[in-house]
Amino acid sequence: MTGWSNWSGRARSEHAEVRFVRSIDDLAAIVAAATEHGRCVRVAGSGHSHFPLVPTDDVIVDVSALSGVVSVDTDRMIATMRGGATIASLGRPLHDAGVALPNQGDIDRQTIAGAVATGTHGTGRSLGSLSTRVAGLTLVDATGRIVHCSHAEHPELWRAARLGLGAFGVVIELELSVVPAFRLAESAFATTYDELRPEIDRLVHEHRHAEFFWYPRSDRAFVKVIDETDEPAVYPLADEGARVGWNYEVLPNHRPRIHTEMEFAVPYDRSLDCLDEIRDLLTTEFTDVRMPVEYRTVAPDDVWLSPAYERDTATISVHRLIEFDDGPYFAACERIFRRYDGRPHWGKLHSYTADDLAAAHPRWHEWWSRRDAIDPTGTFLNATLRRWRP
Repeated sequence: MTGWSNWSGRARSEHAEVRFVRSIDDLAAIVAAATEHGRCVRVAGSGHSHFPLVPTDDVIVDVSALSGVVSVDTDRMIATMRGGATIASLGRPLHDAGVALPNQGDIDRQTIAGAVATGTHGTGRSLGSLSTRVAGLTLVDATGRIVHCSHAEHPELWRAARLGLGAFGVVIELELSVVPAFRLAESAFATTYDELRPEIDRLVHEHRHAEFFWYPRSDRAFVKVIDETDEPAVYPLADEGARVGWNYEVLPNHRPRIHTEMEFAVPYDRSLDCLDEIRDLLTTEFTDVRMPVEYRTVAPDDVWLSPAYERDTATISVHRLIEFDDGPYFAACERIFRRYDGRPHWGKLHSYTADDLAAAHPRWHEWWSRRDAIDPTGTFLNATLRRWRP
């Protein structure tokens, strides 16, 4: 099959050879053959990345058949799962084993390997991205060899590949640290931005999860807070904003409207000033934008390419419906994010160059050194990634 596009249709590969793999042996042979012939290999995942990380006119592999939970070790609290599993498909099997992911984003259609590779996160000042949960991973390298890495085995590779952008190899299994299964109670309210702003820091510190959407046309905010609870789950689940259920039932939401998105991580202590500038931009210049601005928090971490690397972080996301040109609006937002030392989300739109990214990420060159050691021929680098290579 030829031709691929992402969820929004904006990132496309018209001439890519798309290979649907059903076994690791087949995958290893496809990758080894591509390397031998000097071709690039990228992994499609669920196509939820807005940024062109996947497109190539060479080979795109679909690993969705390599899915499911492999094992759960409740002594070590480690769950092993195949890379092609969607986050949505993991919730119930993990729950049945008595465990859960401690956090996830509000979209659960991504493959777990793709979400980890791009630093996908939820919200919560004490909760890190999915990449922070990686205790080990197994990948097919450019020669078709199976390589496992962890804190104890190939530790430098593990440190870099936890957020690997699909550039180290095809991740076939992940070992993630998990927690005992837990229930969550969600509540929500609407308010004005002026009323909300002085309360944001309190909400972030008082609740396990706190986030809000600010709507530019009305200047109102929809606030959502979620906390652990001993209350029983209530079925059928209520609409977003008033639910009690297990973690995997409450954290995700249905987001069917096709859009494009930009998200930057900024220092938490400057995040509201940054948001104020975005708000001013929407109320004075881009008055036709209807989609909201989203505000979330992420814990600091030690993942080399994480947007939350070694700093308390808030993320601010802007959106545009697919039928509109997002260019001028996103460019204006990015100028603001840059003034606040913003680090772009790897799966969302931005225009950062290699120099910009090196300045934003202190371990940039170390990450590339580990990447080039496992894939010196650049099999897993498409045109986008090659532009960033030091």
